[in-house]
Amino acid sequence: MTSGEVRVMRRQWWAWVLAALVVVAAVAPLVYGWLTNPDDQRLVDLDVYRTGGQMLLEGRPVYDYVTPAPQLLPFTYPPIAAMLAVVLAKMSWLTAQWVWTAGIFVALAVTVWFSFRQVLEGETLRKYAPWVFALLMVLCTYLMPIRDQVRFGQVDILLVALCVADCVARRPWWPRGFLIGLATAVKLTPGVFLIYLLVTRQWRTFFMAAFAAAVLTLLPFGVIPQDASDFWFSALLDPERLGANAATTNQSIRGMLIRLYMPDLLTSAIWVVIVAVVGWYGFRGARDAYKANDPLTAVALVGLMAVLLSPVAWIHHLAWVVVVLAAIVGDGRDTVRLRVAAVVWLYYVMTVPWWGVSLKQADIPGVSLVLGKIVQNGFGLGALALVWMLVSWLPKRREPA
Repeated sequence: MTSGEVRVMRRQWWAWVLAALVVVAAVAPLVYGWLTNPDDQRLVDLDVYRTGGQMLLEGRPVYDYVTPAPQLLPFTYPPIAAMLAVVLAKMSWLTAQWVWTAGIFVALAVTVWFSFRQVLEGETLRKYAPWVFALLMVLCTYLMPIRDQVRFGQVDILLVALCVADCVARRPWWPRGFLIGLATAVKLTPGVFLIYLLVTRQWRTFFMAAFAAAVLTLLPFGVIPQDASDFWFSALLDPERLGANAATTNQSIRGMLIRLYMPDLLTSAIWVVIVAVVGWYGFRGARDAYKANDPLTAVALVGLMAVLLSPVAWIHHLAWVVVVLAAIVGDGRDTVRLRVAAVVWLYYVMTVPWWGVSLKQADIPGVSLVLGKIVQNGFGLGALALVWMLVSWLPKRREPA
């Protein structure tokens, strides 16, 4: 950014303030709706994090407890996450809700800025950047995976922000790779970025990410050794701790296969084959995008791999759709890409998987069962379509631009 551009940004400070107020007003109904829910339905995942930290403060086993009825949710994250959650445990429940919700929107703002930077810093829209940013924030907030971040008090958008910033920041003030290592240590699924760094031969970044993840993983063995052992040798091996794997909210490849109710061995065999094919296709596409100087598309593809290849991926894990939309939009000059992005946005705003559940319950002969299952898997199938789009369709649109 030139000195002239910096001066323009400084003169826009009032516009940024007004844009922030517009975002606050637009998201207020969503925040108010979920933060005034009954206690047992309000930010239930935040309650899990906070109680995990509370167990450490009280010297009780982290992986033996569950949250009170009717949720009965166990702590499912690595022990370093419980150590970090001690900060939340020291807050009152009301304070923690507001602090965490504000953090969700800060993380979303970071994700939107880094993801849509081509649009925000482009010559055409630079002077309107505050208002474009506000519009993008509001549009992304009402995507179902982001709405669920607020509903459950989830950590996913923070992990997305860490990985995106680490991969696309031009001159980071932190050692590149550290944020990916942190995200991987807190929740294992960002570990797919280690594979991405390997296939793209970003050796220095890979070693930093691996080092950070290793240090943060081994640290709990010196501080809370019993809890660390409980996680790595017991809790991690029990996928049912994450919830009912066949539930509609599990939109991973494995979740979609489980809902076909085939024999377990056959389901596992098919899953391994599909995961291998999708993983090869997705990581190859990410490598090609990186070589084509399009790291944002590469990051979007790897984020989709984190969702699809995981044994369990709830709808809120699809927070990566924000990055996918930005990759499709590009610099905002291709009207075809803008139309496609609008369709993808609308698709993930709607509650498509639950339409499938309703369709199945309608019991229409010859329609409900088959079509209902397809629609029930709508977000997972949509993610597969997005992988194809980013790997095969987008490069053809990128070339003319």
